[in-house]
Amino acid sequence: MSRQVFNGTSSSLNFSTRITGNGCSHTNLREDDWDTLRFELTKTEDEIQTLRQVLLAKEKYAADIRRQLGMSPLSNVKQNLSKGWQEVQTSAPYLTASATLEDISNSSVYVRTRDGLSQASQVTSAALSNVGVAITRRLAQMRTLNHPISVPSMRHSSTFKSIEELVGSMKDKVTGGVSNSEEASGFERRSSRNQT
Repeated sequence: MSRQVFNGTSSSLNFSTRITGNGCSHTNLREDDWDTLRFELTKTEDEIQTLRQVLLAKEKYAADIRRQLGMSPLSNVKQNLSKGWQEVQTSAPYLTASATLEDISNSSVYVRTRDGLSQASQVTSAALSNVGVAITRRLAQMRTLNHPISVPSMRHSSTFKSIEELVGSMKDKVTGGVSNSEEASGFERRSSRNQT
């Protein structure tokens, strides 16, 4: 058995070892060998503890130097993240993916889809805004009337019809006017089901 000593030299301790039938290793040690091994173990554990203390002192010293240089732990993390991100950006997979995404974003299909979605969102936003304003205005008018209206009679009121028309026109703007001409509005379908 050879052991590396803290000061760089190695000492050699050789003990006879015999293997038993069950595969476990047992040493045939005399009493003075046991004492020597216990001493070496204690000495090695003391060296380990000393090395831990030296390492801790060095880490504190390095932290003090960083603090004096104005380097905080957060700046170290930022620096490490920045370095890591730069390494990612220069990696072959990132460059390949970036080039592919650039090709896709410059394709005519992507541009047409993006423009179409943008236009649809603008139309939808404007339509919802108009519906919201109209509903608010109509509800304010109904509040000023101060009379209770039942739901069935409300469906036939001019206010409700006006709101239904706004919602229908908004649907037509969003869907591009594609609808089944024979299809009745949702409210008309429900009222016809209730009558049968």
